[in-house]
Amino acid sequence: MQSIQLQNDSLLEIATFLIRRWSEKENVIIEISDNIQTKTRLKEKKVILTPLEKRIGNNFQKYRQFRTSSWYEAMKIKYSEKILSDDHAFGFILNTMETKRVEQLGRKIWRGMDEEIIFNYSYMLVSRPQLHTVYGKARMVEAFYQYFMFGAIKGELQESHFEKIKKATTFAKKIVIESIENNQKTSWIEKNVAEIIKILDIDSLLTIPISVAFMKAGMALSEEELKKVLKIIAKNKEGDFGAIDTSSVVKGDNVYDEYKVLIEENEKNENKGLTTESVGIQIPSTKNIDETIIYDMSLINGLKMKFKEWKTGWKEQHLRSGDEFDDENFIEGNEPFFTDIKKSIKTKIIILLDHSSSISSDAVEYKKATIALCEVLAFLRVKFAVYAFSTENRSVVCWSVKEENMKWNNITAKRLAQIVANGSTPLAEVYDKMFSTLQAKQPNIFLTLTDGEPSDSNAVRKMTKSLKGIGITMVALGLGPNTVRATTIANNLKHLGYDKTMAVSRLKDIPNKVINLLDV
Repeated sequence: MQSIQLQNDSLLEIATFLIRRWSEKENVIIEISDNIQTKTRLKEKKVILTPLEKRIGNNFQKYRQFRTSSWYEAMKIKYSEKILSDDHAFGFILNTMETKRVEQLGRKIWRGMDEEIIFNYSYMLVSRPQLHTVYGKARMVEAFYQYFMFGAIKGELQESHFEKIKKATTFAKKIVIESIENNQKTSWIEKNVAEIIKILDIDSLLTIPISVAFMKAGMALSEEELKKVLKIIAKNKEGDFGAIDTSSVVKGDNVYDEYKVLIEENEKNENKGLTTESVGIQIPSTKNIDETIIYDMSLINGLKMKFKEWKTGWKEQHLRSGDEFDDENFIEGNEPFFTDIKKSIKTKIIILLDHSSSISSDAVEYKKATIALCEVLAFLRVKFAVYAFSTENRSVVCWSVKEENMKWNNITAKRLAQIVANGSTPLAEVYDKMFSTLQAKQPNIFLTLTDGEPSDSNAVRKMTKSLKGIGITMVALGLGPNTVRATTIANNLKHLGYDKTMAVSRLKDIPNKVINLLDV
């Protein structure tokens, strides 16, 4: 199990879930980058995380570090007012103190993180440089960081310098404690950084060399080496964390089950995506984009309530004869008996979304309706896949948003969110690109959502006939700005050989129309 490497898509999904939960901010954007170290940009509401391959240890140890880094960044989003650049001494020292402040605040809520924080401290200490490798006054800042964070330094210092380090550390800890006791925030801590600068006898604009954490990426620690470092951390942190069971910290049992599930899901998904069946179909790369802007929770929750009975598999239905007599219904002149009818959803559906330029003005609302549809289909456990088409670099592209055997989640939502509406409506070309996939997947229904006339009607008619010939029910849903236009589009689509055509003038009606297609 340790030899399997988690894919960044899997990591991005769990990091997005955890950071949004921990920070209580649903619109945080998460990115994984191997170009820069982990950091949070508060104004952009964005967290950038270092990938596993840039970390130290075996895969499970790397995952634990990744997870704890995510927790720290979530706490910064929750509690910090500002985060300065680490490039200069003033910002580096403020960020160091702020890390300690948010850690202590976060631990009050997330007590289960204690062992993971201690574990992470061990790798943080290992990754720091020996002091003799840091030159000039920057050595004082590095020594302060190590002593303040770990209670130990790697290497030796002049006695006079070490006294300054201890004095600065004592003052910094006092400020962090007072900030928490008096409910003070980042700005208050910032006012006291100058005193630490003065104690260390350095310039606030002193350049701080880039952390060497990347330099040891992939280095593994033996269990004995890890325990040795852990003993140092446990002893120095006992005042903050109490007695620490280093054997329990090494095992990481409270995280291992989560990691095991991720590995199993990763194994299932690692071969998904583009195959020989889907040549010509592309998967949107996971970009830095906030998918929450296309989530209409009111619409989604309303639809889930409406179709809740489908979820349970039972529906109460009134009939001429049945299990129980309903006197009120009888008095009102309706069928007097009601019985529970078992419902099952066996329909397999593939949905194709038109992202031609004509929908660009309504793209956000269009995507909101699509997201709502996908959320409800996932809620009902319907087997479904989602594709979209648009024009990019003057060529039509068919995008795979969600394959049938993938879960609907924030990663698939991000794929949809980043597709830009552009180009014409070359349906025949798109159908041709998808033909081998449709032939292999054999959906019961292939539904196309479009708001315009196809570029080549005759070619579409031929492709529709071919797809119907392999047993697929072809359905088209016409989108129009008003009822008349939507109906006109739907009527025009009838002449292209579809088994069924529908029309909507309100984008929010899309989910209802589609869900009612399902055989139950």
